[in-house]
Amino acid sequence: MTTTDLAATAPRATGLRGTVGLTALTAAAPVVWGTTYLVTTEFLPPGHPLFAGLLRALPAGLILLLVFRRLPHGVWWWRSLVLGALNIGFFFPLLFASAERLPGGVAATVGAIQPLLVLALALPLLGERPTAAKVVWALLGVSGVALVVLGPGAQVDVVGLLAGAAGALSMAVGVVLTRRWGRPEGVSSPVLVSWLLTAGGLVLVPLTVVLEGPPPAIDAAAAGGYAWLGLVGGLAAYLLWFRGVGALPVTSTALLGLLSPIVAAALGWIVLGQDLRPLQLLGFALALAAILGGQLAGSGRAVVQGRRRATEPSIR
Repeated sequence: MTTTDLAATAPRATGLRGTVGLTALTAAAPVVWGTTYLVTTEFLPPGHPLFAGLLRALPAGLILLLVFRRLPHGVWWWRSLVLGALNIGFFFPLLFASAERLPGGVAATVGAIQPLLVLALALPLLGERPTAAKVVWALLGVSGVALVVLGPGAQVDVVGLLAGAAGALSMAVGVVLTRRWGRPEGVSSPVLVSWLLTAGGLVLVPLTVVLEGPPPAIDAAAAGGYAWLGLVGGLAAYLLWFRGVGALPVTSTALLGLLSPIVAAALGWIVLGQDLRPLQLLGFALALAAILGGQLAGSGRAVVQGRRRATEPSIR
């Protein structure tokens, strides 16, 4: 079976209602990930971001493996490792390195270039030519996020910028390859997610041990925070995310990722009492418009393709 055949086996939304519903479920993942900053700063012990990432990925993957009791086979051993590393194992350390060396707003803005990278990668890897509308929405989304989270006097660190850009590239390649390879015939989306979470978690194990050393002491608040990151931010969120990645237009899905810094900024304002300036409100509006516009730009094509597949005679 070719990679094109595998991609064709991914579940796709075949109508407008199905597309809207699946988009809403997929959007729940970056919304949940947007709570990570608040949970990390308010509940978790400082100085162990990789340990937090490890607990977000590996336990969730192992739980799913125990539930489904199905391991990869053939080429999916190395494909699962590659996808798990790109989406999780490499992405987390680069993300945290960027956050440590850059002000939060700069790091979030650098990460927001991911939809643009997905647009660039979709042509050589998926054969999808970016439209002018998608490019405009992606640029508008980056601008909106920058207005929301980029404070005045933000300083730039070259290593931090490179780490942030590399993290965005890692996630973008992971998203596009996940769409290109689809999943093996007869393998459900949750089973594939179990492989990717486990692989990404295993990649994080040596990195966490080498870079952070022994795990921190965990009190009741930290236990609750880690449980949220693992069960909701890991298990539930990644099940929804990878299901959407396999079914929705890849650029539209990438734009949903802009919800993470938007939610993080909103929680900082609502829960932590951080200032919200008029310019930030404009950024919120621009980012949300870009996310919505990106979904509308992709939904028409998805509905048309779904109707075409429904009317095509079977050749099996």
